This record gives sequence, C-alpha cells and structure tokens, in this order.
Amino acid sequence: MTTHQGRTAELYDLFYADKPYQAEARFVHECLQRHSPRPPRRVLELACGTGRHARALADLGYEVVATDRSEPMLARARRAGDPARQAALTYLHQDMRELEVAGAPFDAAVCLFDSIGFVQTDEAVRQVLRGVHRHLRPGGLFVFEFWHASAMLRRYEPVRVRRWPTGAGDIVRIAETRLDLPRQLAEVRYTIFEPAADGRFDRAEETQVNRYFLVQEMASRLGEAGFTPLGWFGGFDFGAAITEDTWHVVAVARAGDRPD
Repeated sequence: MTTHQGRTAELYDLFYADKPYQAEARFVHECLQRHSPRPPRRVLELACGTGRHARALADLGYEVVATDRSEPMLARARRAGDPARQAALTYLHQDMRELEVAGAPFDAAVCLFDSIGFVQTDEAVRQVLRGVHRHLRPGGLFVFEFWHASAMLRRYEPVRVRRWPTGAGDIVRIAETRLDLPRQLAEVRYTIFEPAADGRFDRAEETQVNRYFLVQEMASRLGEAGFTPLGWFGGFDFGAAITEDTWHVVAVARAGDRPD
C-alpha cells in the first residue's frame, strides 16, 4: 500500500488546490441527512490526507475522527487546523486495513478521493470493509469513492504533464501511468521538478498504485462485509448517471447485521 511521503506530501495541497473539497463534503452531508436512521454526529474518515474533507465536514457540524497511514500527510493536516475546529477534529495514524479506533460506534464513515483502491487486492478490500462495518453502529452509513474500471481502460493517459506557477518559478509534475490489467491496477510514477535557489531544478519521484473497480464487483464486496448499497453516483452529483466514461463512482451503503 503506497502513501504520500516527503516532498510529494508537502506539495499535495498545491497539486489539488482546485479540488472542490467543500462541495464534496456537502454531498456527503446530504447523503447522511437523507439516509441516516438517526441524526448523524460522529464520522470516521479513512485516508484523510491533509484533512481538507475532514475540516469541511467539521464546518458542517460533525465530530470527525480522521485517519491516514502517512505521517507527513497527517502532520500537514494538524498544522492546517483552525483552533475553533479542534474540539470537533481528531487525527490518528491508522492503516485502513487494520482499523482500531477507540470510542463509541460511528454514525458514518467516509473514504474519498479513490483511496480505497490503494489497498489493491480483493482480500485487502474485504479487510477494509469489515473494519469499517465493525466501527459503525447498526444502520450506519459508508460513503466512499473509487476509480471506475470502464473509464480507466478506455481513457487513461500514459503520460500527463502539469505545471503550477509559484513565486520561485513553475513546478512541473510528470505522471506516467501503466496498467496491470490482470490485477486491475494503475501504477502512476510521478516525477516532480521544482526550481531551486541556484537556478537548477530539484527532482523528486514517487510511485502510487491504485486499484480500479467495476460497480458490480464493489457491490459484491459490500454484501460480503454486511453492507447494503443504497446508491451509486457518477461523481458527487445525485443526478449523474454512471456511464462508461465515468471516472469516479461515489457509493453510499448501509451497515446491516455483521456477516458470519
């Protein structure tokens, strides 16, 4: 399982500055309001990264326990904390495959930005879903996002280059993607060039491997773990159908009885 480390963690918020975290948190909020059997209050987040979804959910009135496997990402999340939110936010170093979060059961859990795919294997996905189920109260909700296999197979870009202007010059990131078809994995090698004080460029590299899924197989995994799917959406939009060109699927599922 890969995690953001080093310079890639430090630059993470720059790379995803245009991601609509607030709007995505509002979508999650609406899901919880529509489907929770009781007024939801406590939310568990898996793979919280630098905490931007967690902070947005706290702003919406939730008490959030946000977990991540990357200490550098958690350090950035803690540094970005607003003192006014501190009572509603807790950050914990946790591997989503081995969840052990103390306290009463949660009303809901979330795992966004396709992070469930980082665990890669069928058995690891089962571990994650069983762990989430164990931390939810009966009827609790799980809202999560995953890469859609159809779009990945049809439309992935072998090489993608992006640049971000800064006061010291442009930071350039090259993403090279290779698909492992039998295991449904996308291996993305990032090479980052950052202007240095001496006029040269510093270089950093990191490889991320993420699983992509069919809706049908994810529905099967949910059922095995004791969840009932309530809805599948083409992104953070209740009106968006899932098509062969949908990159990101958002799922909402309810925890039922624990499977034997």
